Amino acid sequence: MSILNSTKIPLNVSYKLAQAYALIIAFILFILSYIFGRDTLFLWFNANLGPFADTFFSNFTYLAEGWILIPYLILVVGIYKKDVPFIIINFITSTLLTQIPKQLIWPSVNRPIASGIDLSKIHVVTGVDVHSFNSFPSGHTATAFSLFLITVYLFPNKKVLLAGGLYAIICGYSRIYLGQHFPLDIAGGIIAALLSVALSIQIRKKLFKKPF
Repeated sequence: MSILNSTKIPLNVSYKLAQAYALIIAFILFILSYIFGRDTLFLWFNANLGPFADTFFSNFTYLAEGWILIPYLILVVGIYKKDVPFIIINFITSTLLTQIPKQLIWPSVNRPIASGIDLSKIHVVTGVDVHSFNSFPSGHTATAFSLFLITVYLFPNKKVLLAGGLYAIICGYSRIYLGQHFPLDIAGGIIAALLSVALSIQIRKKLFKKPF
């Protein structure tokens, strides 16, 4: 029996759990950023964890880039015959919900290395190109949490819920560890993911006049 078909749980339960998991993480990051300050919280999370962590996070972060949609579509649509319009609609919606704030609403919000923080305090990984502008929200985090929520929606399964949640949070943390984003940006990316998936479900149903 396929892992994706084992330990199946009701759709409304698994998806709501995934939503709650994402929302709680975003809420905690927003609150901690408010209490301790954006810069201080970033420096705590950005602490150097050694060569293994440098290598691990610099590679793991690629799993939240836009190209990941291609193997995802091949696997989920090609092998498991799931709904491609839903995934494409979400990709478009997620892109809009991250890029419009970055480019038009908060274009002056700089990333950590251009924020005024003492550069000697910021941990960066050799070979990683650290960006300076368009910090909020984190696009990589939005992609990771969108894929997490979509996958749980398509495969209401305990193992998918746990593995997907772990994947998403590691991707989000990698953006802080690599010096690319503040924890506040990660929270924004999570909210963008929650909104984009919820909107995509409604758009998909209205366009095709039927539920999944």
